[in-house]
Amino acid sequence: MSEKEERGDLEDQEEQAGGKKMEILLELNLKQRLATRLGTLLLATVIFASFCWDNALASLTLGAVVALLLRNPTFVFGLVMTCSRDLKALQRFLALNVFLLRRDRSGYTVARCFQLRARSQPKKACFVMDDRRLSFAEALEFSQKIAGYFKDRGLEKGDCVALLMETRLEYPCIWLGLSQLGVITALINSNLRGESMLHSIKVANAKALIVGSELLDVLKSLRDEKPLQDLPIYQYTDEDLRKVPGHDLLPGAVDLGSALSNQKKLELPPKASPEEARSKLLYVYTSGTTGLPKAAVITNLRFLFMSAGSFYMLRMSSEDVVYNPLPLYHTAGGIVGVGNAILNGSTVVLRKKFSARNFWLDCESHNCTVAQYIGELCRYLLATPYTPDQQKHNLRLMYGNGLRPQIWSQFVRRFGIPHIGEIYGATEGNSNLINISNRVGAIGFVPVYGSRLYPVQVLRCDELTGELIKDSQGHCIRCQPGQAGLLVGKVDARRAVSAFHGYADKGASEQKLLRNVFTNGDVFFNSGDMVVRDILGYFYFKDRTGDTFRWRGENVATQEVEAIITNCIGLEDCVVYGVQIPYVEGKAGMAAIVDPERKVDMDYLSIVLRGSLPPYARPLFIRLLDEIPRTATFKMKKRELAQEGYDIQKLADPIYYLNRDGIYRPLSQEQYESLRSGKAGL
Repeated sequence: MSEKEERGDLEDQEEQAGGKKMEILLELNLKQRLATRLGTLLLATVIFASFCWDNALASLTLGAVVALLLRNPTFVFGLVMTCSRDLKALQRFLALNVFLLRRDRSGYTVARCFQLRARSQPKKACFVMDDRRLSFAEALEFSQKIAGYFKDRGLEKGDCVALLMETRLEYPCIWLGLSQLGVITALINSNLRGESMLHSIKVANAKALIVGSELLDVLKSLRDEKPLQDLPIYQYTDEDLRKVPGHDLLPGAVDLGSALSNQKKLELPPKASPEEARSKLLYVYTSGTTGLPKAAVITNLRFLFMSAGSFYMLRMSSEDVVYNPLPLYHTAGGIVGVGNAILNGSTVVLRKKFSARNFWLDCESHNCTVAQYIGELCRYLLATPYTPDQQKHNLRLMYGNGLRPQIWSQFVRRFGIPHIGEIYGATEGNSNLINISNRVGAIGFVPVYGSRLYPVQVLRCDELTGELIKDSQGHCIRCQPGQAGLLVGKVDARRAVSAFHGYADKGASEQKLLRNVFTNGDVFFNSGDMVVRDILGYFYFKDRTGDTFRWRGENVATQEVEAIITNCIGLEDCVVYGVQIPYVEGKAGMAAIVDPERKVDMDYLSIVLRGSLPPYARPLFIRLLDEIPRTATFKMKKRELAQEGYDIQKLADPIYYLNRDGIYRPLSQEQYESLRSGKAGL
């Protein structure tokens, strides 16, 4: 055995020993806490019984507690261990629902809520970016000018305007102004090109297009294509860019900035109509990892729920300064982030494009108290060289979605983050969860007593295909704690928490719904995500349905393999997927690793995977490439890589093959031919 292998084995043994010690300590701590809380419960019951005048009532109470302990100890354990968490959550959830109920019954739109905020604190900074700022009064005035201008152009309620623009202070104000007219704004992904962009505009049935001058080159190549041929185009150019080459007015376009300079403001009517809160506000496009983007419908009430939900559940304040480096055409940045200013009165600091190097500098210079993240950004931050300045911030909370359990604790320790608020939810979905208790790795929770009351459920299904497993009566089966299953959300149009508004394409909406799940006539939204729930009610993300593949008669969860490889190679990008091999049942694992300088130590990676994963879960192939194709929100496109497979005749990237001795070596032509002919002995 080589020195490197011996060192690796020794490290593995030490890590396993340390892990066992930690498990023992956690188990002892858990037992002590359980004993203390059960003792408190029994003591309280005895005290209550001793003060009861009616001996029968005392006996009945004591008997009920003892019976519950004997009949369902797991339920009692979960109830006792989470009582403080659940009381806190219940208080916040009730406050959120009161807020939503009042806005719904009053017919308050997002624009009307913003108008109230702006008039109550006109001079406070609303949006900040670099050295520019817009006060609440200035943001309100700009939005009212937008409303007045496009009303004069003949737009009316139900029309749609496509907004193609990079992050800037005026971005939220534009769609706020259009919403005053009841006009829906389609937030076009500024990274789209060609067919994807044309599809996004077409599916929204846009009557006009507002474009930032920084994206003119994108439009010029598509100007003669439908639906852009006859579409009115309004170009917005920042004042400091008007004389910069490349920002000239597009032929046939209207200079929106100049037109607004003399435009009169249009104010909202003094009274709101009750139905306005449920009217359409935005189209936000899904990321398009498996095809062309779909336009998800965001109503005013849905926006209120998504933005106010995190505000109430994470106990944020109007005094917070929120750092939002995420794109404004997507849910996280454009609704959850921007909503902190529009609805809650906080100052929101924007950035045109995320920068790992400047993240902490921005937080410090703007005195931010809260920051947003999406999971991949946290890994990018961890991959930067350490400097003491990275803890010179005033952040008390970071919240977002997708922070991987494998780097959670490391991220919190290195950057000194007191609280992490992990949120789970899809743009169009109603399966909403939130982790308010700093539970490492959890995407949220549902109290153990509310597992059948809250609209989120976990259903038993085939992990490979996502096909639901049903009972003898044709109904779905709920997963028990510890069982992986499909996360779904019950659809109830009467409630903001569980309503599903679908997509602009009605056919696509129907495909996301499951009917007759537990009873005839009920409807659930299919999230497409596999999760696991523990006995304390916490949920943990496992995989996307369809990402899990089967090899050697076993199911392989891609996220687990990705996490191990990522940690081994220094937090570089990695994606794992299954590839088909002729004449072999199932799919073999393949990992694509970003390694432009080809520095990955394949011998060391071989040792780590051999010591960390069972044989069936170890990737058979490893591909090194310069970059992994991604969506604009950093999601990796597995389908493209899986289709390319391991064809060394077509791919220029190095591809390594797992040999029988457990070491990855370059895939030879002879081995490739053996695999294709079914003679590789697999």
